[in-house]
Amino acid sequence: MKNMNRGIITALAAIGIAQGLKVVTQKQLTGKWDWRHAFTTGGMPSSHSAGVSALATYVAANKGTRHIETALATVFGVIVMYDAQGIRRHTGEIAQLVNDLEDNIVKLSGNFPSFEYVQREKELKELLGHQPVEVLGGALLGVLLGLISANIEKDENSQ
Repeated sequence: MKNMNRGIITALAAIGIAQGLKVVTQKQLTGKWDWRHAFTTGGMPSSHSAGVSALATYVAANKGTRHIETALATVFGVIVMYDAQGIRRHTGEIAQLVNDLEDNIVKLSGNFPSFEYVQREKELKELLGHQPVEVLGGALLGVLLGLISANIEKDENSQ
C-alpha cells in the first residue's frame, strides 16, 4: 500500500463499509435481507459522512490538526454532512409529497372519467438524504476507520 494514496483508500473503504452496513441496519428494521440498500443513497449509516470523516481523521492523525490539509478535509466534510442531512433530505421529503399527490390524482381521475390523467411509469426517488442520526453514525464510523488506517500506516512505517 506504500505506492497508493492511503487517504483515498481510507475514504473509499469507509464508504464501502458504510454501504454494506446499510444492508445490516435495514435487516434489523424490516427483518428481511435486501442487498439493494448497498447501492442506494440515504439510510444508516451515511456513507458520505463516513467517507469524509475517515479522510479528515486520517489527515489529522498524520499531519496534525493545525495543517492546511486537515482544515480542507474538515471543512469539505462538514459541508458534505450538512448537505446530506439538510438539502438532500428535504429534497427526498418533497419527492415523497409529489409521489403522494400523484397517487391521489390517480384515485381522483378514476372517479371522474372526463378527467384524463396519465400516471408516470416511475415514482420520484424519495430516499436521498439522511436523518441527523444517520449522519452522526457515518461520522463516527469514519473517525474510527480513519484512526485505524493512520495507526496501521504508522506501524508499517516503524518497521
